Amino acid sequence: MADEAKAKGNAAFSSGDYAAAIRHFSDAIALSPTNHVLYSNRSAAYASIQSYTEALTDAKKTVELKPDWSKGYSRLGAAHIGLGQHSDAVSAYKKGLEIDPNNDALKSGLADAQSAAAAATRSRSAPPPSANPFGDAFSGPEMWAKLTADATTRVYLQQPDFVKMMQDIQKDPSNLNLYLKDQRVMRAIGVLLNIKIQTANDDSDIPEAEAEASSPSPSQSERKRAAEPEREPEPEPQLEPMEIPDEEKEAKEKKAQAQKEKEAGNAAYKKKDFDTAIQHYSKALELDDEDISFLTNRAAVYLEMGKYEECLKDCDKAVERGRELRSDYKMIARALTRKGNALVKLAKSSKDYDPAIETYQKALTEHRNPDTLKKLNEAEKAKKDLEQQEYFDPKLADDEREKGNEFFKQQKYPEAIKHYTESLRRNPKEPRTYSNRAACYTKLGAMPEGLKDAEKCIELDPAFVKGYTRKGAVQFFMKEYEKALETYREGLKHDPNNQEMLDGISRCVQQINKASRGDLSPDELKERQAKAMQDPEIQNILQDPVMRQVLVDLQESPKAAQDHMKNPMVMNKIQKLISAGIVQMK
Repeated sequence: MADEAKAKGNAAFSSGDYAAAIRHFSDAIALSPTNHVLYSNRSAAYASIQSYTEALTDAKKTVELKPDWSKGYSRLGAAHIGLGQHSDAVSAYKKGLEIDPNNDALKSGLADAQSAAAAATRSRSAPPPSANPFGDAFSGPEMWAKLTADATTRVYLQQPDFVKMMQDIQKDPSNLNLYLKDQRVMRAIGVLLNIKIQTANDDSDIPEAEAEASSPSPSQSERKRAAEPEREPEPEPQLEPMEIPDEEKEAKEKKAQAQKEKEAGNAAYKKKDFDTAIQHYSKALELDDEDISFLTNRAAVYLEMGKYEECLKDCDKAVERGRELRSDYKMIARALTRKGNALVKLAKSSKDYDPAIETYQKALTEHRNPDTLKKLNEAEKAKKDLEQQEYFDPKLADDEREKGNEFFKQQKYPEAIKHYTESLRRNPKEPRTYSNRAACYTKLGAMPEGLKDAEKCIELDPAFVKGYTRKGAVQFFMKEYEKALETYREGLKHDPNNQEMLDGISRCVQQINKASRGDLSPDELKERQAKAMQDPEIQNILQDPVMRQVLVDLQESPKAAQDHMKNPMVMNKIQKLISAGIVQMK
C-alpha cells in the first residue's frame, strides 16, 4: 500500500500537482513511517509550493533516518535556501559532499548557496528594493486554491500553457510582464487580488453589428494613421474592486462559524462534557453540512456515551454524505470504523459480530489504517471465542464421548475419532476425551496426533494417570525409548502401583539394554541412529565440547573414562547416546 501511494505521489509531482503529491506522500508515510525516501519526496513537493518550513522539517527527518544518504542533504540545503538560511544551506551541501564528493546536484546547490550568501551580504548595505505591487498574491499554495475556486480560472487550469505561465510567475513575479497581454493572466490577477479588471480589448458590451461598423477598412485605417499624429501609449488597465456577492460572504461566514463550533465541541469532548460537545457539533452541522467531520465527531461522542444507535445513524449519514461530496477517503474510512466500533459494542452473540467485521473490512478498502486492522482482528477473535462458548455443552459432550467409546470397542477408529472430536468441541476441557482420541490415533498409526492429544490430556489434568500411559505408548511406538521411560516414571509419581506403566518401563529398559549390548541388527541400528540424529537433545550432546572429549577418552584413555563415569550428568548423557545407538559399550 505504501508503494502504491508513493507511485501516485510521484505521478502527481511530475504533472505539477504538488498538493496532491503531498497528500499521497503523507498517506505513504502513515503506512511506512521509517522510509526516508518518502520524507525526501514530500520535502521536494513542499519546496515546489514554497512551503519551506515544512520542507525543512521533512528534510531533517530524511537525514535523521538515513544519515549516509547524500540526497537528504540536498533536500536540507534547498529548504534552508528557501528560508534564506544561506550559511545553514552551505553547511548542509558540504556534509552531503563528504558522503558523495562527485554529486553534481550537491556541487551546484553549494555554489548557489554560496552565491546567495554573498549577495545577501552585499544587499545589507544597499537600499531596500521596491515592494512587489502584487504582494504575496503569487506565493504559496493559496494561489492555486484561489484559481481553482473561481469558475473561469478553473477552466484555465486545464490548459498546460496557462499553468506553465502561472508557474513561471510564481517562481519569479517579475515574469508577469512577459504575460500581461494574455487575457487569461489578467483574469487570474483579478481573482488573486479580489478585484475586477476591465481590459482595453473588452468589447463584451458592444453589439456585434456595432463592433463591426466601428472597425474601419484597412485602407481607411492606414490613411487615417498617416494623417493623425502618433498616439501616446495607452495606460495600463485600470483595476476596479470586484464585489463579492452577499450570499458568498454569508456562506464563508457560516463555514468559519461552523469550524469554531467544532473546536468548541472538541474542547468539551476532551473534558468529558459530552452533552455540550453534542450541542456544538450539531450547531456546526446546521451551519455547514458539507463537512462530514462534524458527523464523525458527534458519532464518537455518542459512542462514548453508550448511545450506539445514534452513533450508527451519524456514521451512516457521514458515509452517504461523504460519497455525495466526494470527501477524502480517509474520512469515509473513519466513519466506517466508528460504525464498526458501535456494532461491536452492541454484539451479544457470535452472529452479531458479522456486520461489525464486514464494516471494518469496508473501512480498510477505503483506507488501510493499522488501528482499523487491529480492531478487525479483535472482532474476529471475539466472534470465535463466543462461538466456542455458545457451543459449550458438557452433557452433549459426554453423549458424544460415549458414542466414540462404542465405536472404539467395535474397532471403528475413524468413526470414534469423529465423535471424540465433536465431544471436544462441546467441552474442550475434558482430559478423558483427549486420552481416548489419543488411543484411536495410536491404533491408526497417527503417532504425532496421538502424542499431541496425550500431552494435552496431561496439561489439563497432570494427575490423570491415563494420559501418561497414552503418551508413553506413543513414544515407545515411535522408538523414543528414553523419552517413553521418562514419561512412565513421571506417571508412577501419581500412581506408584500402576501395572500398565510398570510394564511400559520394563519394555523400554529391554530395548535400551538391547542397544547397550549391541544386539541390534544393522538395519535396526541404522534406523535408530538416523532417528536419534534428528533429536535436538542428542544433537546438543554431540555438539558439547566436554562430551566430545569424553567420547574420545572412552576410546583412547580407559582411566580418564572411568573418572568421567563418576559424574552423574555425564553418565546420563552417555546412557542417552547408548540408547540412541550412537555409542556401543563392549
